[in-house]
Amino acid sequence: MQTNRYKLSADAARRKADLEKYRTLGGWVEKPADMRASLAGHVTADVVVIGAGYAGLSAALELARQGIQVIVLEREFAGFGASGRNAGYLAGAIGIEYELFHKKAGPQTGAQIVRYYEDAVTFVEGKLQEHRIACDYNQSGIIRAAIHPSQEKRLRKGMRLGAEFGFKSEFLDHDAMRARGIPPAFVAGEYTAHGGTLHPGKYVMGLRRAAIQAGVQLYENTPMLSYTDGPTVRVETPHGSVSAAIMLFATNAYTPQNGLLADKIVPVRVSAIETEPLSDAQVKSLGWAGREGIMTAHWVMESYRLTPQNTLLVTVKRLQSPYASRTPNVPAYDSYSELRTALHDRLPTLKDIAVRACWSGYVSAANDALPIIGVTGAHGNIHYTAGCSGHGLAPQSLAGHMIAERILGKDNPLFAAFERKVIPILPEPLQWCATKAALGVAGMLDRRVNRKVQRG
Repeated sequence: MQTNRYKLSADAARRKADLEKYRTLGGWVEKPADMRASLAGHVTADVVVIGAGYAGLSAALELARQGIQVIVLEREFAGFGASGRNAGYLAGAIGIEYELFHKKAGPQTGAQIVRYYEDAVTFVEGKLQEHRIACDYNQSGIIRAAIHPSQEKRLRKGMRLGAEFGFKSEFLDHDAMRARGIPPAFVAGEYTAHGGTLHPGKYVMGLRRAAIQAGVQLYENTPMLSYTDGPTVRVETPHGSVSAAIMLFATNAYTPQNGLLADKIVPVRVSAIETEPLSDAQVKSLGWAGREGIMTAHWVMESYRLTPQNTLLVTVKRLQSPYASRTPNVPAYDSYSELRTALHDRLPTLKDIAVRACWSGYVSAANDALPIIGVTGAHGNIHYTAGCSGHGLAPQSLAGHMIAERILGKDNPLFAAFERKVIPILPEPLQWCATKAALGVAGMLDRRVNRKVQRG
């Protein structure tokens, strides 16, 4: 009984500590000092964009540059959602779940999907230079790592499937990982030099600045209450309304709440912890000179990266699916606890490092883990993009730009890869049960691997 009381006391202490460090925002953003005014009254535009994240701002920026009158409505402020809560990996096709779609896609579509993801990295790199967005970009490449030899088979299978579609990566055995200075918990890996890590908050705020300078009318603190389909779409907000010939939903996991894609995507909550800055000795103990972004080959990955401030960011580990596409902005105590455990297991020299912040947010996923990009509405004038399954920094940036091009009359051939028949998700409560069961199985398989590591 004493042991149980001690355990309860320790759990309560950790929860109290997490509550003190929990951020209702992501760890990369703060409310901007130049917050744009909320919408009041009725306004008109050529295009109205819902959501000021990577996709919405990228689309609005390109449209405005071409002389199109664009209004962007954002419920909170630019970057409040997934764009300000992710891990900051500028990653291409190394993040694709090939197992979920390779048989159905075929070689041509598969090659288009790979090209899209790889082009997205190059696209963002170009925008950073074009708009002089200083976001601490470290062009280090990305490593997908095995933590146990039993994961190597899955790692190599993913590489083989990717290679069939034209994705080029390099296998790193134990000696190659050590030669790169990768921490020893990561025993083998798949490496691509394309991409790296950046500060996602500085990136999204850079897009915000560029869009405003290009003439985009951004209204923050302006949630969409409803919209009316028609040759002219009308959007209602708490204190005003917008009429536009074309509409774009760039609201990712929040899209089903707005009455769209509820049969195609599921919101999934992911979490992160960030440590206090490491000392010079602690950084040296890692040996991680290249500071590559590392994600593991678990079914539900863990990810590890160092920031320029020498804090360590650990993300994901546990996924949670809310009932009926709800997205409450609340702490995920169990997730933070598991992330701390993973940090201590993978990087034992940091076992005493304190956590400075923890947060959670929502991504969206389709059954095949690929983006959902398309057009709907009785008049074919309502565009949407969502569903990057947690790998959306580069792909959603490019998706927004491509949708802008489509609105302007230029169709990118890569669209064909994503305009597919998507297996619909189940109605509630069946979908919640199915998702919970699938995540439970994934968690069980991952825990089995973790136990193998602990047994040595």
